[in-house]
Amino acid sequence: MPRPASGSAPARSTILVVEDDPSIRTLLTSALGAAGHRVVAAVTGQEAMFQAGDSQPDLIVMDVMLPDADGFDLTRQLRAQGLYTPVLFLTARTEVEDRIIGLSSGGDDYVTKPFHVQEVLLRIRAILRRTGASAPAPADGAQPPLRYGDLVLDADAHTVHRAGRPLKLSPTEFRLLACLMARADRVLDKGEILQEVWQYDFAGDTRIVDTYIKNLRRKIDATPPALIHTVRGVGYCLRRAVEDSTETSRS
Repeated sequence: MPRPASGSAPARSTILVVEDDPSIRTLLTSALGAAGHRVVAAVTGQEAMFQAGDSQPDLIVMDVMLPDADGFDLTRQLRAQGLYTPVLFLTARTEVEDRIIGLSSGGDDYVTKPFHVQEVLLRIRAILRRTGASAPAPADGAQPPLRYGDLVLDADAHTVHRAGRPLKLSPTEFRLLACLMARADRVLDKGEILQEVWQYDFAGDTRIVDTYIKNLRRKIDATPPALIHTVRGVGYCLRRAVEDSTETSRS
């Protein structure tokens, strides 16, 4: 399948819509079809697991509350099976803790109900664009691995190692780490990270950055010394040591 042009979503991407509410399912199916996508629908968690493997979608729009399953649990199952298809959650749960649970399960983004269909389309376009942009480069344009201390990220092989130990990262965690490593020792504000990693076309919620940083820390900083630091009131930085403990801390 040809790679998309830079800055655009892949043509006729396949999108799996997992939603048991017929009115929402019809709305999303119609809107996505009108936007040029191929749409596959599932009503239950069991159908979703089958379609995720059979249809090989480029993205999954996942309702969190399904009649036979929890969308967060389904996403964990997909990740455990080695399927890292991007997942956009649709959820009526608005508490910060619920969003953290959803993103920690391996989701790439979320939209709370009730939603405007245009917002969902914008989020999908952003996810598909960055997914296409993060595809491995051809052999003649191979990228050298990013290295910082004992941390190594190989974009072509899509692997990360810390002190020689392989780490399993979701696609979004991988892009976030690449963003930090490419600008190591520099403090990045949340808006800059949001634009670089999520590529929103509108003002996004920077709390998604906080959540993903926490997820990434659990994996990267499980091996000391800690590399990911919070600069209060500014943003985040990848560096070997905290230079000013009065201004910088890990959260």
